Amino acid sequence: MLRRVSADQPITSQQLSVLGSLEGGPRRMTELAAEHGVRLPTMTAQINRLERDGLVGRGRDGTDARVVTARLTRAGREQLAAGRERRLGYLAERFAGLSEEERAAVAAALPALDKLFDRP
Repeated sequence: MLRRVSADQPITSQQLSVLGSLEGGPRRMTELAAEHGVRLPTMTAQINRLERDGLVGRGRDGTDARVVTARLTRAGREQLAAGRERRLGYLAERFAGLSEEERAAVAAALPALDKLFDRP
């Protein structure tokens, strides 16, 4: 559902997810690949596209110069914020269409969903 609402955006949902992973600071490419469940060449291709578009910059790890890191640029932060705002607006609109009972049912299900999707 959220992918469809973002379909006309300049970056894909997966790219938006990668930007979100970089929000806390620079990350190693290997870490990003593991987090997103892809192989390193796939993540490298994602980062290449994001770098080409000015949303991500590359760097080196301070403890090991062989290690490549990726970091958000200002434009990347702006794109991430815009993507989140669009998604939250869409969800708010959808929730507004629910009855009070339906919203209560969704709220009651949140702890179970949190447990279900919690990382091991």
